[in-house]
Amino acid sequence: MTYLQRINSVISGIISIAVAVLLILYPNYAYAVILTILGFGLMIAGIKTLIYFFTMARYMVGGKVSLYKGVILFDFAAFTLSLTNVPKIYILIYLAGIHAFSGLVEILRANEARNNGAKNFKLKFAHGIIDVFMAICCFVFIKKTNTAVFIYSLGIIYSAILRIITAFRKSTLMYVR
Repeated sequence: MTYLQRINSVISGIISIAVAVLLILYPNYAYAVILTILGFGLMIAGIKTLIYFFTMARYMVGGKVSLYKGVILFDFAAFTLSLTNVPKIYILIYLAGIHAFSGLVEILRANEARNNGAKNFKLKFAHGIIDVFMAICCFVFIKKTNTAVFIYSLGIIYSAILRIITAFRKSTLMYVR
């Protein structure tokens, strides 16, 4: 991880904590804020991936994966931004599902790192377990939307703290000769 990536990770972690605190303080506006931030974040990621495909990846072996990834991210962004007039329970199901899926992916990545002999897979594994646990808690308290917003905000704070911790960890460099 370069210094610029570390600074970016710390800043995004601090912004995530600030947004989560605002969500806890103002739970009535929480769903609109969450969907807007998530939608625009997915849209920016999709556009960046599509630009990467059209500038570089289409000439690479397996470059079409970038095209598919960009289109899928942009499609999820359009879907997320269109969820304005939907009841809060369905929005919460969508958000908890995304949280559970990201936790499951984190668990699978940690298991892959463990199988490859990496020493630092435990933090990723714990992060994945806690993400899945937060999603399950959101599903349990789905009728009480303010409680679910509080749980979701705690999950965002936890993820942001782990992002900041990861930014300060030493990363191993591999030189190819």
